[in-house]
Amino acid sequence: MFLLQKFLGTYQHSLDEKGRLTIPARFRDLLAGGAFITQGFDRCLMVSTIAYFEEVYQRLDAMNLADPKVRLLRRQILATAYSVEADKLGRILVPQSLRAFIDLNNEAFVVGQGDYFEIWTPELWNEQIVQIQDTEANTQRLATLDLSSHKND
Repeated sequence: MFLLQKFLGTYQHSLDEKGRLTIPARFRDLLAGGAFITQGFDRCLMVSTIAYFEEVYQRLDAMNLADPKVRLLRRQILATAYSVEADKLGRILVPQSLRAFIDLNNEAFVVGQGDYFEIWTPELWNEQIVQIQDTEANTQRLATLDLSSHKND
């Protein structure tokens, strides 16, 4: 099934003293071949499979290097990207520079996003929850999503 091969759900996990984060059991099979961790958007970290990171890289590589915004985006993603592998206990080492970027200490939220997952501090994730639960904003966001029934003809 399609959705069984995606990062879905929200999990709370601890980091150990070495900066290793336990990956949810449901995510581990998807990371079996290794992964990339990088600075994300909205002050979180992004972890993706090698295949998805390759897609992102191909898109970045196709962009116009003469554009200063493109160069900054490349730096944001590529200069902060690290290859990671889960150990036999299902943990990945979150590089110190990335932990410092989001002020990640003992606790983290691991949030599935389909083709990748995000790592959040509890404080910043709680801010996201407030936005996610804003009924008026949700009405506006959902208005752009066509949820009408699609029947096969």
